[in-house]
Amino acid sequence: MAEPHRFPIPADRVRSEDVIDRSRFLCTVAPAATPELAQAVVREVEAEFPDATHHCWAFVAGAPGSTARIGMSDDGEPHGTAGRPMLTVLLHSGVGEIVAVVTRYYGGTKLGTGGLARAYAGAVQSALARLTTREKVDYGTLSVAVGYAQYSAVQHLLAAHEAEIVTDAFAEQVTLDIRAPLPHLGALREAIANATHGQAIFTETPTDNA
Repeated sequence: MAEPHRFPIPADRVRSEDVIDRSRFLCTVAPAATPELAQAVVREVEAEFPDATHHCWAFVAGAPGSTARIGMSDDGEPHGTAGRPMLTVLLHSGVGEIVAVVTRYYGGTKLGTGGLARAYAGAVQSALARLTTREKVDYGTLSVAVGYAQYSAVQHLLAAHEAEIVTDAFAEQVTLDIRAPLPHLGALREAIANATHGQAIFTETPTDNA
């Protein structure tokens, strides 16, 4: 199944703190477009709290719910009590390209495996409650040449397709590079072809995800 071309991602880094039976759970949630960026966040948090008992983490470096690029670590906690419940929360959060690091300071009271799993999942949920998101959109570029008389008609199509002209060159014809969300490119191309009565000349260009 193909990943969507637009979805919510973290707008910025957030942090929350929960105290359970004297253990402190600090959860840092941050953007992570790749596994490498997720690991960089983990290292930053470890360096920020070098005296912590554990730094458990999980990430989804893709679209919401996608398991193509995921990772997790219990960092010394009993197997399955930290990374897995954290990852489960992230996969069901509806947010993509996200990493969570839960830093634990042990308070002297053992929570048991069930208590640990609830604590780590709850820490991520607390941070997600503070999170603001922005929309990630994958873009593509459509290159087309049209006559001068058709230029205005093409301009009027742009807003409806969330498109913009990136470059234009005026010679015998007007040559345009038009940037639009990938899901809109096909419909935009068809609309330009109809508006120019099939006279527009299209050139294939590579995808631009910037």
